[in-house]
Amino acid sequence: MQPTIMPPGPSPFHIPDTVLVREMQGESVLLDLATETYFGLDDVGTRMWAALTSSASMDAACDLLVKEYDVDRPRVEADLREFAGKLAAAGLLSVA
Repeated sequence: MQPTIMPPGPSPFHIPDTVLVREMQGESVLLDLATETYFGLDDVGTRMWAALTSSASMDAACDLLVKEYDVDRPRVEADLREFAGKLAAAGLLSVA
């Protein structure tokens, strides 16, 4: 199945009420209690998750990650949109 790619432009995200997030030692587990869907995130995935859920837009999350990692913006934007799309398709992240 092809991953869902998020459309360009600002897109605020939020965590659905049925999703639990637990972080341990820099890694996270996301669990949707309604569907029992879960994702395990490594340290980079955890940082991407935090950037998405704490930023006002996709653009702001990209800006934040570009400053933190030695990666060019087009790469960060593509990776972040793909990541957000997969989580949204699994019901672990919602577009407000």
